[in-house]
Amino acid sequence: MKKTTIRALALTTCAIAGTLLATGCNKSAKTVKVGILHSVSGTMAISERSVRDSELMAIKEINEAGGVLGKKIKVVEEDGASDPSTFAAKARKLIQDDKVVTIFGCWTSASRKAVKPVVEELFNLLWYPVQYEGMEASPNIMYMGASPNQQVVPAVDYCAEHFGKKMYLIGSDYIFPRTANRIIQAQLAQLEGTCVGEEYVPMGHSDFSAQIAEIIKEKPDVILNTLNGDSNVAFFTQLKEAGITSEKIPVMSFSIAEEEANKIGTEKLTGHLVAWNYYETTETPRNAKFVSDYKNEYGADRVTGDPIEAGYIAVHMWAAACEKAGSFDVEAVRVAAKGLSFTAPEGTVTIDGSNQHLYKQVRIGRINKNGLIDEIWATPGTVKPDPYLSTYAWARGL
Repeated sequence: MKKTTIRALALTTCAIAGTLLATGCNKSAKTVKVGILHSVSGTMAISERSVRDSELMAIKEINEAGGVLGKKIKVVEEDGASDPSTFAAKARKLIQDDKVVTIFGCWTSASRKAVKPVVEELFNLLWYPVQYEGMEASPNIMYMGASPNQQVVPAVDYCAEHFGKKMYLIGSDYIFPRTANRIIQAQLAQLEGTCVGEEYVPMGHSDFSAQIAEIIKEKPDVILNTLNGDSNVAFFTQLKEAGITSEKIPVMSFSIAEEEANKIGTEKLTGHLVAWNYYETTETPRNAKFVSDYKNEYGADRVTGDPIEAGYIAVHMWAAACEKAGSFDVEAVRVAAKGLSFTAPEGTVTIDGSNQHLYKQVRIGRINKNGLIDEIWATPGTVKPDPYLSTYAWARGL
């Protein structure tokens, strides 16, 4: 009986030790492993490769400054391949096989939704770098991009005031566009506006003749665009070929930043609008150095942008939360992150402890002929994240 008890205790001790090692808590190790999970292939590679680059740059900066808690960061990278099921499988591999202590990654809400149950089940932490549709607040996700009240809602208000309330909605057929447009429809009703069309196309879609014919017929005051990935190249090319310029019908886009603008072609985008929290042209003391460092690292022809900056923020805030917690343990890091602030290129951002989203300033921009974005409107300061739009009476029931 005594031998059995001793053996059971020994097995339990080994199991605990194995768990500590598996969760990156091996104090004798000289490195700590993190996962980077983005699409470097497929339709979303146009956007995600640059976010990956900014995360790697942030990791390099931290390592050159001595690492985190005395350990250098070791990257384990996987390709989500623009496919939600691949994202889920790769997230599971990173956590279970590679033993990463956290993951930086995803772009589309479909990929985030696929990874969400994995990080919740295995109790890891995903740092998500992109604006999204809201209606979510997972304890295992840190949301570094805008919630809808920090992008979609103010953009619709701006369009209604400056262009008119007759709007046409076009988006990719997945979670973010459909949820964002449900929000927009409710907001338009409150504004006494009109939706003259709501169309969705598959990811990677390239023939917009039917949608453009409808736009010409309906003559909206503004087009609200939630297309993602390289479908934007085809859409704006065909829009220009049809003679629809920003002077005739402006397009407000929610997933086009500087990187996408340069790949789509600035001659097709000049004068059209976007809504984000950061641009390469944003005038803050921190941004000048960030832009310079990014170009020095990847080439003078490269541009920054909102998701790129958010990926950079994510790595630095994770490192700061680890230092504050004195640990890489997920729960300790999550608790330490509450209320944590960081002087980012966009300005000071703070993690809201109640929902793990950032306080962010909202900026409306116009794409110029050089492929950069000029800020034309901004909130006076940072806006509290409200992912469920609980402070908007018209959003009840969404």
